[in-house]
Amino acid sequence: MRLPLSVLLLCPTFAFAGAEGVDPRAQNLFEIYGFPITNSLLTTWILAVVIIVAVRLLVGTPKIIPSKGQALVENVATGLRNALEPIVGKNMIGKVFPMLCGFFIFILLMNWSGLLPGVGTVKFLREGDWIEAIRPATSDLNTTLALSLVSFVGWTYFVLRYAGIKVLVFDLFGNKSDKKEIGFPMWILLSFIFIGVGGIEVVSIAFRLISLSFRLYGNVFGGENLIHTLGGMMPFVVPALAAMLEVLVGIIQAFVFTLLSAVYIGLICNHEGGHADEEHAH
Repeated sequence: MRLPLSVLLLCPTFAFAGAEGVDPRAQNLFEIYGFPITNSLLTTWILAVVIIVAVRLLVGTPKIIPSKGQALVENVATGLRNALEPIVGKNMIGKVFPMLCGFFIFILLMNWSGLLPGVGTVKFLREGDWIEAIRPATSDLNTTLALSLVSFVGWTYFVLRYAGIKVLVFDLFGNKSDKKEIGFPMWILLSFIFIGVGGIEVVSIAFRLISLSFRLYGNVFGGENLIHTLGGMMPFVVPALAAMLEVLVGIIQAFVFTLLSAVYIGLICNHEGGHADEEHAH
């Protein structure tokens, strides 16, 4: 592992100190076997460890009569599961819930991480430039694109595995009209229309990678810039109020990303015709 750090200097500034805003680019900290490790990537590693350790400490060995920590984790998971089950369907919720729950918890903590003291403000000097040691990972477009890619790959797997290619093709391009009611000539005409609409739907599916990532990135990055800019103009009180708003925005954006991922899966899998209707949820 190579650490090209010339001088390390911690800056104990507040999270709202710096009217210039947040650098939109993640900054390289060091390299591991030639692979650059950025400050946002470091944040994901730290929070991933925090999540794993926190769940292990709270739950420990699961018991029939849960401890306070186990009850807390179970209540959060149950509430999220109950909110998502009507969307993806009773037969699919057990299969997709681990991914969806992981999205919500991971993104929520990433969004909130920018409110912690030192995140985005603890810096070191390297070759004349100040480098942020850690930054909110969801304020980096690379992270949100990676999350969107995971969501897209998960959607592809669940749809093909539990609905099937025939259901997917029919859902996109199939003629949903009743031939007996509208007549054969009109049915043929509508078939061409459905094929055209299916082509538009394919484009919209591909653009989910962009819409999911930019929505999350824009809200978190914008909030970080708002707090930093207000901190340089009117310290303490106004940035504190903005930070309270960002707590709410962090929850909403984590839930929106999770909800949209669930909706995309449910649109195909949560209806009759797929293999998922023939299997029981795990």
